[in-house]
Amino acid sequence: MSGNLILIGRSGANAARAALETTAQNIANADNPTYARRTLAVSEVAATGGIGTGGSAVLSGVRVDRVQRTQSLFLQTEVRRTSSDIARADAELQGLRDVESVLEGAEVYPAITRFEASLSRLRSDPLDSSLRADALEAARTMVQTFGIADHGLAISGDEMRFAAADGLAQVNTLAGELARVNIGLARAQDGSVSKVALLDRRDALLTQMAGEIGISTTFDAVGRVTVRLVDAGGPVMVAGDSASAISQTVDADGTLSFALDGTPFFPLAGALAGRAQALERITVVKTELDGVAALLIAQVNGAQAIGATPTGARGGPMFSGTGAGDIALVMAQGSDIATAPAGSPAFSRDIGNLESLIAALAGDGPAKAADTMLFGLSSAIGGRQITRDALRSIADTASIALATETGVDLDNEAANLLRFQQAFQANGRVIQVAADIFDTLLGVR
Repeated sequence: MSGNLILIGRSGANAARAALETTAQNIANADNPTYARRTLAVSEVAATGGIGTGGSAVLSGVRVDRVQRTQSLFLQTEVRRTSSDIARADAELQGLRDVESVLEGAEVYPAITRFEASLSRLRSDPLDSSLRADALEAARTMVQTFGIADHGLAISGDEMRFAAADGLAQVNTLAGELARVNIGLARAQDGSVSKVALLDRRDALLTQMAGEIGISTTFDAVGRVTVRLVDAGGPVMVAGDSASAISQTVDADGTLSFALDGTPFFPLAGALAGRAQALERITVVKTELDGVAALLIAQVNGAQAIGATPTGARGGPMFSGTGAGDIALVMAQGSDIATAPAGSPAFSRDIGNLESLIAALAGDGPAKAADTMLFGLSSAIGGRQITRDALRSIADTASIALATETGVDLDNEAANLLRFQQAFQANGRVIQVAADIFDTLLGVR
């Protein structure tokens, strides 16, 4: 009897010690967002048969069965999905804000209005050389603002493409690491400490990957993950011990195309999708900016062609180029501004052509086109921000739900420390009682 009590007490003490170690591990990782709470599963040990025991059961205590990891596949999937959505919205919004900052910093719209204002001042005295020089200088400044805006958009696009390439390299690295984790999961003993650590590592890698690109996941019986891009019907990136790499191509208009092992796809979530969408918006804004510059060139040069300079000569072009990137001031001096209608005599104060030019610029001209471009961009940013804030609320709710389900509650763990400590002490007492019984039996004569 005393021998069995010693074995039972020892097994109980070992189980209590293992439970204390598991609880201590939980407490140590209370602030680790990639850690899932562990519990210890134990089972009764009862041997049957044996020499001198016949078919009776022999109680032998308890054994540690397995380390269990708290998890919720639904909540984990939801956290990955919502984090992909918020990462996409953040990346796109940041890209749009960069574009807005470029355009506002370049001051294209104010420069156009200042050019119009300088032409309006020329009405008071169309032969005044200082007013003509002021109008020409305003035109030169306006041309510079178009160049600054075009260059700024190009830099923003380059930065976004660089960030996309960096994120893509990270996704490919994470895919390779997931394949290695899959190998480890296939080899790890079920219920072991190493197995649950690998599962934590797997989920952390999937969360990181979801932040960069939208994914769909499935798991087999041993916990190995299969990762598809975009959705459940998308191309397979990780399967078992193999991982494929995503490639990125810069198209002629500066936008991005993606392929997985030669199979084209377009990401719908994650920071990569947000950057791709922002690049598409940059292309649109660049086209609109070129349109503003082309309209300005056409209207001013057209008005010059039907007007006369103070010498009575037909007006020549003021600008050259086809868009914001190559617009240039070709008029050498303010006296070349054609303020009078064609056919007017030298030194005419007739401002009929000047009025036509100002009316063209002030109506459905470049100023209105620039204002429409900026308003459209501002509206897009406002809409994206509302969407981003809503997505963030959803993502935060999902993260809180997952933390509640799988995170460490220090109050519960503190209670477990006391409970397992008492169990350890109680099993120690059982061993002591068994030893006392054994000593007493040996002392009987």
